[in-house]
Amino acid sequence: MVDGDHLAAAPPRAGTSDTGMAMSGLAALLAGHNRPDLYQWHSAMHVPDVEHAVEHAGWKFVYLDGWAIEDKESFLKAAVHALDADDDRATSFDSLADCLADCDTHDHEGIVFLWDGWSPLARHDEQAFKVALSVFGGRANADRGCKLAVLLRGEGPSIDVPELPVKH
Repeated sequence: MVDGDHLAAAPPRAGTSDTGMAMSGLAALLAGHNRPDLYQWHSAMHVPDVEHAVEHAGWKFVYLDGWAIEDKESFLKAAVHALDADDDRATSFDSLADCLADCDTHDHEGIVFLWDGWSPLARHDEQAFKVALSVFGGRANADRGCKLAVLLRGEGPSIDVPELPVKH
């Protein structure tokens, strides 16, 4: 269970899996019990702790701090930068999609892209936010390329993105 700053299994309780343990959504994702996709994630884990858990499980960690991003151009620049791609790839959502398609995990299981503070973009540029979700969702559900899980963390307006499920 994700509990404050720690990623650990919860103590046994009635109604859990046959092992008697509940697994946090992130742990279940990293262990292959939740498929990589686009999810909302409500967790208070500090970014370095998330990064450690992700990398310890053999995944690549990518972080986007979106708390000050309120427009398409700023989002594209920040997303491309988070992916360690060339700045000239921040020109459009098509370029971002190409950048995501080109992601190489090397020896990693896949990529966990943590987007902290997605709500400023959702509130100030709803159209750009919807297109961003479409690009990320399309890549996360692609038949080719590395596994990609995008976690939208933080509160915001109601959106049609499922919660990262806890595995019982």
